[in-house]
Amino acid sequence: MYYEMAPMEGITTYIYRRAYFHYFGGIDRYYTPFISTHKDKALSHKELQEILPEHNEGMQVIPQILTSSAQEFVKMAKELAQMGYTEVNLNCGCPSATVTTKHKGAGVLENPKQLDQMLAEIFEKCPIQVSIKTRIGMEQDWEWEDILEVYSHYQIAELIIHPRVRQDFYENTPRLEPVKAALDKLQCPVSYNGDLFCVGDVKRVSEQLPGLQACMLGRGLIADPGLVLTIRNGANINKDTLRAFHDEILEEYSRVLSGEKNAMYRMKELWFYMSQLFTEPDKYRKKIQKAEKLAVYESVVNRLFAEQELVDPDCNRFTF
Repeated sequence: MYYEMAPMEGITTYIYRRAYFHYFGGIDRYYTPFISTHKDKALSHKELQEILPEHNEGMQVIPQILTSSAQEFVKMAKELAQMGYTEVNLNCGCPSATVTTKHKGAGVLENPKQLDQMLAEIFEKCPIQVSIKTRIGMEQDWEWEDILEVYSHYQIAELIIHPRVRQDFYENTPRLEPVKAALDKLQCPVSYNGDLFCVGDVKRVSEQLPGLQACMLGRGLIADPGLVLTIRNGANINKDTLRAFHDEILEEYSRVLSGEKNAMYRMKELWFYMSQLFTEPDKYRKKIQKAEKLAVYESVVNRLFAEQELVDPDCNRFTF
């Protein structure tokens, strides 16, 4: 079994990934937040920073592309190949309405015939390996049969399945049957993604899905950055390491972003998840979210670390 860091827009940035690799490690593959293709535009400064090789040293990083155009996908894949990348990931899972209404993300699943046509061109012309991160449909579970048939036509480097339909967003329980069907039908490696919040979740999914090659960790890993180390060797995270991890991320955001508010905004997103590792986090999290000055933010964080202890991660504790 190998473990992957899920792409989470605004959270798993190259700054976060580098700090994570420094303090924790244990992740085999890191996926970037999606990069949108633009017909007549070059990569933005922000997008370029995410994929610069010097920002991802020592890690196996897979850039993820969001598009509905095979031509634009191939064009970007060629640019990434020139930068030294050997694999690129196609986003077929983002449930956001601003994405799906443009027939991107999970929106490409609405018409399996068009999906097949797009993939045919991609796999014919792409110079590097292509993996896919997908949901199982737009509205109903039965859509998966036709989508899976399409995927079976291609030499996919890895199929990462988030077994919800787009309409679920992140509600309802992920279904394991569609993943079992993929394991039975496909020759490529299959990875599971969805509601893996603690060691027990990973163990349960691994036992119920024999043949599964990987688990992709998202919200659970952001809440408990030590999760993979706990899975691998039973070691829980400690406050000193978590504090050093936090401080490095804050320092880097303060260095590269203009204005302390932008750095704080990034950190506030992390605290929505990480605060739940502490015994009584609510009042601190609220103060962190209200902070408008960096000095106030840092004061609240100092008190949180001084006054509260870390809890043993519990599958039923997290509320996101």
